[in-house]
Amino acid sequence: MTDPVILSETKNLSLSNEVRDCHALRPRNDYVGLPRPSASQRRCRLGVNIDHIATLRQARRGKKPDPVKGAIICEKAGADSIVCHLREDRRHIQDKDLSLLKKAIKIPLNLEMAAAEEIIKIASKEQPSQVTLVPEKREELTTEGGLDVKGNLEHLKKTIAGFKKAGILVSLFIDPETIQIKASKEVGSQFVELHTGRYSESKGGGRAEELKKLRRATEFAISLGLKVDAGHGLNYKNVVPVCQIPGIEKLNIGYAIIGRALFVGLEKAVKEMLKLLGR
Repeated sequence: MTDPVILSETKNLSLSNEVRDCHALRPRNDYVGLPRPSASQRRCRLGVNIDHIATLRQARRGKKPDPVKGAIICEKAGADSIVCHLREDRRHIQDKDLSLLKKAIKIPLNLEMAAAEEIIKIASKEQPSQVTLVPEKREELTTEGGLDVKGNLEHLKKTIAGFKKAGILVSLFIDPETIQIKASKEVGSQFVELHTGRYSESKGGGRAEELKKLRRATEFAISLGLKVDAGHGLNYKNVVPVCQIPGIEKLNIGYAIIGRALFVGLEKAVKEMLKLLGR
């Protein structure tokens, strides 16, 4: 039933986008507007990025909410891996979080990081299951665009060789472009994670075209012997078409899941996403 207060305040006005969004997001047994996976839908693995649990904690420089506890909840809910980004400016995940995460979870830990000497040393010490090398700018709110592998061949070759020698899997976060996929193979990466930001931000025909680019990039990467993950900007309403691309092994999602968790709890937010991935 519609709140009578809202009715009185909007009696002679059309509802604003904000009010409509609030109505749509009221917690129910199922997320309003979720597309339903078909019986033939592919099953994708899910990596949950817990950075924004730490973002909330760092807003007060306190101890809670604890991203390590959040990772344990995600693991119990069925997540296949945990993702965190140790940025050079330490805006959310801290060095101690990385150490505690490595000890606390049983599923793989995927460390997103810049190929900067300080962070390389920390990653080599902590030994996550996988590192994903990403571009990083201090002024950005979130990672903008993919890594320019082609423009950093020698540095990346050296960095990747060091990680592989230590038994750490390596992925490169790249735009779905042929030149960057070829370069990723050249520098010795085992995985690429395709940047889905343009797909997520597009609408209508533009989104369909971006989906085709992701599909073609996936096919090309696999033809070179690379394994393919994808992520960035994916949410409960746009994730299914990406999951249905043959060859994509795992989707890494954080912001949408942590935001949804504010209303329904983290465990349910993860399970809702897993359901969309055919799990």
